[in-house]
Amino acid sequence: MSTSANNASRPVAASISFEVENLIVELRDGRSISVPVSWYPRLEHASPVERSHWELLGSGSGIRWPDIDEDISVDALLAGRRSTESQSSLALWLENRRG
Repeated sequence: MSTSANNASRPVAASISFEVENLIVELRDGRSISVPVSWYPRLEHASPVERSHWELLGSGSGIRWPDIDEDISVDALLAGRRSTESQSSLALWLENRRG
């Protein structure tokens, strides 16, 4: 039996959680993705309350944390892509957080 790429649905997130230093994304197809929080510096610097305030984008194709202005796609997680935010952008964001 073969499966056509056209018939395969794209993986989508159902829920997320954090364990110690990992972001865990549960997919609707039953799989879980676990990546280090350090891959996403804004999440790494976020408070537990900020981390818990997330929403699914595009019916689960991505996750958004509005309090820290962070978006991560399920495709990026599956591909093992880390944040591409520049150090200067992150430094400015951290400075703005301090007030």
